[in-house]
Amino acid sequence: MKLAEPPSRIPSTPRILIGKNRQGHWIAREQNGLFGGVFVNRSQALKYALSVGHHSELVVELTEEIELDIF
Repeated sequence: MKLAEPPSRIPSTPRILIGKNRQGHWIAREQNGLFGGVFVNRSQALKYALSVGHHSELVVELTEEIELDIF
């Protein structure tokens, strides 16, 4: 599955970001910090992101560190 920026045909729905934090845990969170979680591996983070995002185009995997900042 290819993770990409959302195409213009999908409304401006918030993206789900996945990546590792500085401790090496996998994080999945909504871009504005409305929801998210910590996961043991990439596949679980991706599964969660797809379950709440409903479009693989809305899931963005980051190469830099990500933290679970939930407001």
